[in-house]
Amino acid sequence: MKFKSLVVVALFASSALVVIADERRAPPPQFNSGDLQGIFFDNLDDAFRGEKPTLQAIRKSAAAATAMAAAKSEPAAAAENDTWTTLVSAVSIEDEVKRLKLHYDSVVTTPAEFNSGGYLDARLDLTVLATLFAVINEYNANVRWKEEAAVARDLIARTAFNCKAGSTQVYNEAKLRKADLQDLLSGGSIAARDVEANNDWTLIADRSPLMEYAEALIESLEDATRDEVTAKRELDLVKRNAELLAMLGEVLVQEGMDQADDEDYAKLSQDMTKAAREMVAAIERDEMGAVTSGASAVRQKCDACHEQYR
Repeated sequence: MKFKSLVVVALFASSALVVIADERRAPPPQFNSGDLQGIFFDNLDDAFRGEKPTLQAIRKSAAAATAMAAAKSEPAAAAENDTWTTLVSAVSIEDEVKRLKLHYDSVVTTPAEFNSGGYLDARLDLTVLATLFAVINEYNANVRWKEEAAVARDLIARTAFNCKAGSTQVYNEAKLRKADLQDLLSGGSIAARDVEANNDWTLIADRSPLMEYAEALIESLEDATRDEVTAKRELDLVKRNAELLAMLGEVLVQEGMDQADDEDYAKLSQDMTKAAREMVAAIERDEMGAVTSGASAVRQKCDACHEQYR
């Protein structure tokens, strides 16, 4: 009995609360038809002057407004280059920067080793790193170190130029670049300084070290594609080297590079880029036969250039 009484009391209390809540709720507003006259249109068609806009026209107008706003908020985007994104992936760039950094660490160890020939290895590593940061600076997609790319490009290129000879002063400068690279790869930044946003290739890379670098990439590529089984196992390395060679072919014909205005030289560089890109396409099609034969084609294009230019 007590339980039934409690249930009755609870139901009564709930009903009372509902009644009270209904009594406290504000009544809906009341309007006369004349109160809204002149504020809202009686007919939606009356709201448009001339031809009524279509949904397609509205979408096109919105897209144009969005593009204009993006252009105003990101003026630096005009300097970015779609060419690099078609030649080399962000992953290949990032992996190669890390690989070169590790090799550079092993080169810049003591003044004696550096001055006795290590400076030549340092010059090669730094020239390629400066080139990669120049590409990152113009890269029209997400890639690491983009905000620091212009600063890194200039500092590294300057030290690469000074590494044409070994000395204590050059060694100390090379050690500073070693610290800068460590900071960058650890997620830090390089001390801010005034830099030119656009790449000046005359100050970034020498052709001779880049050709030496291309030769090393091709040798590694040939070793990794000596047969289809090896190519399959070393597919990541093969793709990275092919993309980097395609990138190099484009770098070598940038304005300011040696003999970039020579039509024969430009054709040879472009042929190497084309052969390297065909290798990447073969990888994407999973055609290992074309991958292994592609390495030979890249070698032929590179040798044809070396016969005439150094």
